[in-house]
Amino acid sequence: MTGDAATTPKPPAVAEIDALLTAQLAVAWAGEGHVCEIPRLGWWRSDLVSEFGGEDLFKRLLPRTHRWAVLQAVREAARRRDAELRAQAKNPDGVVSLFRLGFDVDELVEERLQALKHDTLAPEEALPGLREILVDAEEWDRDAFQRWVEGHGTVEAKIEPLGRRLVGERPTSLRAQVDRLLAALAPLGENYPLPHFRGAK
Repeated sequence: MTGDAATTPKPPAVAEIDALLTAQLAVAWAGEGHVCEIPRLGWWRSDLVSEFGGEDLFKRLLPRTHRWAVLQAVREAARRRDAELRAQAKNPDGVVSLFRLGFDVDELVEERLQALKHDTLAPEEALPGLREILVDAEEWDRDAFQRWVEGHGTVEAKIEPLGRRLVGERPTSLRAQVDRLLAALAPLGENYPLPHFRGAK
């Protein structure tokens, strides 16, 4: 075995990828607002996860996979807003956020989403962590979402023009990275706070 092979990091486990995807979908859903039938945090302007918004359209276009398609679309709205903010950094590639954890991880989570989308399970069955967030999606509860965010621990973050930069080294574990990025969403503000690490691995 060569030295390079010995130091190659192991790819994240499926459970870690599922935890990341769950976090992305939950935050994307909660971040909808402004034009929504059911206003939530208003971090991105979309009305996708609502009965008479995106759900109605996707149900007609994609009757079998419409629930996954709606979540995928709102995740893309969140990812684009995240990318807009990261682009303001002097070195955008050095900013690691919930929607950008590096090429390899980002590819794995996209592949996982596609695989789940073409399975027969509903989102909250395939990703059980979504159940507490989405099962009563018609009843937006800001305090409940904040409690969910806070349930991922406490972190120290510096408020910078770009967003909330996490203090300390980026953990090697993907699950730990996700937990810290989620925890840094608290307190919930009027704008997406872009929790992030500096220095891509």
